[in-house]
Amino acid sequence: MTALGNAVLLCGYHHRLIHRGDWTVRIAADGRPDFLPPSWLDPLHTPRRNHYHLRC
Repeated sequence: MTALGNAVLLCGYHHRLIHRGDWTVRIAADGRPDFLPPSWLDPLHTPRRNHYHLRC
């Protein structure tokens, strides 16, 4: 279910990538999004994050 508490802002390209089903997004316990790659890229689905904005 979509709600403000589980929204993630994405550019158009990455939004479409998520909706195609290749990647999955989940909200982690700390409230930040984790991006899980598809099986063909990472069979273990190791969560990935964008740490760029954490530098500020």
